Amino acid sequence: MLDPHDADELPGELDPALRDEVAHTTAHAIVHRARATEDPEVVGRLVRLVESEGLDVVAALWSDAAPATLPGALWRLYVLREWVRRDPQTVTLRYRLGVDAAPVHEAIAGVVRPPEPADLRALADSVLSGVFAGDLAVALERAASFCRILATGAAFDADSREVADPDGALRMTRGASSLLRTAEELEHAAVLWRTDRLD
Repeated sequence: MLDPHDADELPGELDPALRDEVAHTTAHAIVHRARATEDPEVVGRLVRLVESEGLDVVAALWSDAAPATLPGALWRLYVLREWVRRDPQTVTLRYRLGVDAAPVHEAIAGVVRPPEPADLRALADSVLSGVFAGDLAVALERAASFCRILATGAAFDADSREVADPDGALRMTRGASSLLRTAEELEHAAVLWRTDRLD
């Protein structure tokens, strides 16, 4: 990889093909090296990648990657973890609102009941740990179930606020739709991983 200072010195925008190649190369290197080492310290550092490198650095690597790719799946997992880390109260509320309507997804996600913010942060960390030291497909499915529960909770929250705050309810409904789409993308990525097609 280029040193950040050297990258800043390059003229113009990065070629899209080169950017795609960098995204895939870094995602594969990180996942496969971590899975080969089995060192819990390495896994812990990778789980905390956004905290040490910043979300902007991770976004520059993977945010443009297609969802049905390894870098695209990793990007979605890191964004989900970062949301849980930055806004645990909202995530906990949405989880509590949605969990009763999604019992199968609750079992797959694997969160204690009733969840506290620390429990949801632990889930986000364990999902990312599973990427690097467990079954990647299972980690993706757990994250997808978590997103489905949050989407259901956001929809219920939007319904309850529709009269008092229609604009806020509309934003929540759009957020629920986005979470549902993310869940579907993560589920598809899990299928691709199981068939050795998650590039």
